[in-house]
Amino acid sequence: MDKSKINPQLRKTMALVPGFSVHNRLFLKFLQGVSRFRPRAKSLPGVTVDDRDLGNAGVRIYTPTGKKSGAGLMWIHGGGLVFGSVAFNDNECAKYARDLGLVVVSVEYRLAPKHRFPAAIDDCYDCWLWMRDHAEELGIDPARIVISGQSAGGGLSAALAQRIHDDGGVQPAGQALFCPMLDDRTGANTELDALNHWVWNNKSNRAGWGHYLGNLAGAGELPPYAVPARREDLSGLPETWIGIGDVDLFYAESRQYEARLKEAGVNCEFSVVEGGPHAFELFVQKAPVVQEFIASYYQFLRRVLGL
Repeated sequence: MDKSKINPQLRKTMALVPGFSVHNRLFLKFLQGVSRFRPRAKSLPGVTVDDRDLGNAGVRIYTPTGKKSGAGLMWIHGGGLVFGSVAFNDNECAKYARDLGLVVVSVEYRLAPKHRFPAAIDDCYDCWLWMRDHAEELGIDPARIVISGQSAGGGLSAALAQRIHDDGGVQPAGQALFCPMLDDRTGANTELDALNHWVWNNKSNRAGWGHYLGNLAGAGELPPYAVPARREDLSGLPETWIGIGDVDLFYAESRQYEARLKEAGVNCEFSVVEGGPHAFELFVQKAPVVQEFIASYYQFLRRVLGL
């Protein structure tokens, strides 16, 4: 992709961010090796951090040392479904906990291709159940939890919201999706390969979905919750925030998901940054355009959580 398409406030830093070429098997092994060496939980300014083992999954809990709001945020990290760990978003999760008085619980889910669908979504569901069942210990109201994540984590958040809806009971107060990986059929569109999107391109997208599903991206029918955009009925899902840049590979599928949510009667806010590539908010945090973007996220959280 032509660098001139990147927002000027983001361009200098984003030019230094490498592409995560998971279609290259050697590079994927390197990324997964890095993911395994995650640091142990340690206290961060204004936040205590604790790791818990849930069996197949693990969770990292960020608890503000100051005033607590009684609300919670479940966070799901990105990595194309094939790499990443809770440590990727230590700083972001700690900031959300400090700024908003939230107890943030980040899930360490199993990764493909060693663990294919439904391992990751099962682990995320186990985390949700754990948060709900340990709400009193955590100091949160189980009816005041937002599910949120970035990239693959955004897609898993959407799939999790669907699964929770179908199972009934206490529902999330909202879902907040950063540049979500929602639709495997994007990966099947090889015409997008030539665009070579910044950070996460369609060749890597196709590989990530293939590793996760154990099948070619865009293949026939799939089980429920495998690919959130494949769900026909989106009615009854929680209020939604979707944030993304307009030069992100996932921009079109995010717009389509927004439109379908609204058609189904779900309130959905869409925050877009012109010239924003994939996960720009993770790499460039001080730019005014990013601060406005995060402010939109905070505004959504404050509204649906009653902060």
